[in-house]
Amino acid sequence: MALKQRLELRQGQSLVMTPQLQQAIKLLQMSNIELQAFVDQELERNPLLERDERGEIQNRLSETGEAQPDMVNALQSSAAPEERLRTLDTDLDNVYTHESRADAANREAADGPRDSGWSSLRPQGGGSLNAEDLDLAATLTRQPTLAEHLTDQMNLLLTNPGERLIGQHLIGMLNEAGYLTSDTASMAETLGTSAAHVEAVLKKLQAVDPPGVFARDLRECLALQLKDRDRFDPAMETLLAHLDLVARRDYAALKGLCRVDPEDLQDMIAELRRLNPKPGHAFGSEPVQPVIPDVLVRAAPDGSWIVELNTETLPRVLINNQYMAQVSATAARSEDKVYLSECQANAAWLVKSLDQRARTILKVAREIVRQQDAFLLLGVQHLRPLNLKTVAAAIEMHESTVSRVTSNKYMSTTRGIFELKYFFTAAIASSEMEGDAHSAEAVRHRIRELITAEGEDILSDDTIVEKLKAAGIDIARRTVAKYRESLGIPSSVQRRREVRAKRAQER
Repeated sequence: MALKQRLELRQGQSLVMTPQLQQAIKLLQMSNIELQAFVDQELERNPLLERDERGEIQNRLSETGEAQPDMVNALQSSAAPEERLRTLDTDLDNVYTHESRADAANREAADGPRDSGWSSLRPQGGGSLNAEDLDLAATLTRQPTLAEHLTDQMNLLLTNPGERLIGQHLIGMLNEAGYLTSDTASMAETLGTSAAHVEAVLKKLQAVDPPGVFARDLRECLALQLKDRDRFDPAMETLLAHLDLVARRDYAALKGLCRVDPEDLQDMIAELRRLNPKPGHAFGSEPVQPVIPDVLVRAAPDGSWIVELNTETLPRVLINNQYMAQVSATAARSEDKVYLSECQANAAWLVKSLDQRARTILKVAREIVRQQDAFLLLGVQHLRPLNLKTVAAAIEMHESTVSRVTSNKYMSTTRGIFELKYFFTAAIASSEMEGDAHSAEAVRHRIRELITAEGEDILSDDTIVEKLKAAGIDIARRTVAKYRESLGIPSSVQRRREVRAKRAQER
């Protein structure tokens, strides 16, 4: 069969992901912190974008009570994006002058009188030295991290340069809890030395403060702390070797293995409980970002729910068309004109994408509130089963869009702050013929309530199944066991052992 070239015409359909469409999809699934960082980068990259400060001014006026005007927000305008973009020129005439505030401040600083250098010591903004004007938070020092604390001790403990190099590598392999995340053999291969050499340095570092760091597992961590307290005897060593029995509360087997009486065994277990299984957490680490809700839900006077976006998390950006006109008038090269045209198109697309993102989040949040109104009124036991398909069909969007909207987004309700994905739970069938299905999260809550109220009459998983079926919840025993384990609740056998141990301790 001969091979030859030829031309063919074929007709077909395909979806092309343009860079702008990809950007809009990325914006949709960003959290509010990621969105702020992205907008800050665009403000630095695009000279035609300006941060809208009018919303901040209106907020300050509202707080002082001087006026109560409507919030000016480029992302929440009721007008269509194209309409709003056409009217930006008129709005910007009242906000921007021919030079920006930053340029005016720089020019005034450059042309102003110069002093002998003492002006750098004066408070910024013309403030005074009163205690009320001082930013006390700026004078606070941060807590040293675990790595910094251990490095200071290592420099005093190890004098050999080779051992210090190994020690620094060991410190770098610690996690936040203070445990080693790699074995000595792989670390020795990386450093080009023997495993015995690394092990010898590790033994020295295991004597530093806090006791328990540089351990490879929980057993070694507890042993290091017991050695530091001079409480590591043969009986305690046997107890540490059988931590699985301690977790199962099998005190009868532990008593035989450790060869101690019940009172000594209780003292040994109490000693273990006083130890710190994660000694590294006592030191500072990277600051944890607080959860800032994207959507605010509050009750209306008529009994309905008011769902609104948290304007503090929405970046406000505008297109400075006045600056665009000024620069375009002086641009002579074609490359400059193409660059300005691209900047204008990107800025217009960003404003439109942010507006669409806000509208989509609000639409999804309103549907979630409509579906889960019983949860907001009565609590988690009334959480309804809900999936992405139901919400997508109600608001006429694709499931993938709803999935992106609910990622990394939080809702502030009268019952606390919840991730939007929290409201999507699987359905548990009802034991009644025409009964409504139950949410998996509500069933977990019901299991927790039953076990919390059991007292000394311990409920087995089979008994819990019977009680749930009597309440109209059709659930299998293995599902109850799975939900109980996910809640961190031990089995009925372990709970009975714990009750017997408490009785023996009270006697």
